[in-house]
Amino acid sequence: MDNSSTGPAASGLLVDARDIGVRRGERWIIRHVDLKVTRGELVYLIGANGAGKSTCVKAILGLIDVDEGQVTRAPSLEVGYVPQRLQVTATLPMTVRRLMTLTGRFAADRIDSALAAVGLERLGDPPVTTLSGGEFQRLMLARALIHRPDLLVLDEPEQGVDATGTDVVHELIEGIRQDLGCGVLTISHDLKRAMDTGDDLVVLVPHEHDDPPFGIRGFQGMNTPSD
Repeated sequence: MDNSSTGPAASGLLVDARDIGVRRGERWIIRHVDLKVTRGELVYLIGANGAGKSTCVKAILGLIDVDEGQVTRAPSLEVGYVPQRLQVTATLPMTVRRLMTLTGRFAADRIDSALAAVGLERLGDPPVTTLSGGEFQRLMLARALIHRPDLLVLDEPEQGVDATGTDVVHELIEGIRQDLGCGVLTISHDLKRAMDTGDDLVVLVPHEHDDPPFGIRGFQGMNTPSD
């Protein structure tokens, strides 16, 4: 068994997970998962609640160790992460620009550039709690972009956003990957969008047993290549 490792990667390869598994106690959270993201590629990670999507992403990024398999990451990989939820309470006022600097100090023009990339340049500096769901999600995207990532990871970007806002967010993501040439890994429940727009699709199913019957073990991570 090889644990997660970082080493030389092929040209354009950002992350490459091969037959990885993570377990807690006697229970496998994920097992037999293959996932690869290269520059400019949009990869979807799909699965029902409890299938291990968040665990899989943490393992790929090196935030937790794998118990079997191997993960290779490009040297000096810069990751931009957009969480599914970020609670901002009204009792602790936080403005748009203050939120942009929580993960580091950035010049004003760099903040302006990140906000412009997601269409929020005219918003000013209002309290974050006054933003709509779609505006807040775009702000989270800008916060990830300010690091100029090689790999953009989005945890269900459609959460809390209406249908129109969801389309806008996904259009922005597509424009960003074209402009930056970054890879994009998106956790989602939207199978139709994944099939229509993704370059690759990995489907996770809940893993209940060490050795499932009827040969379904190999389908813990199912890769569905694009046409």
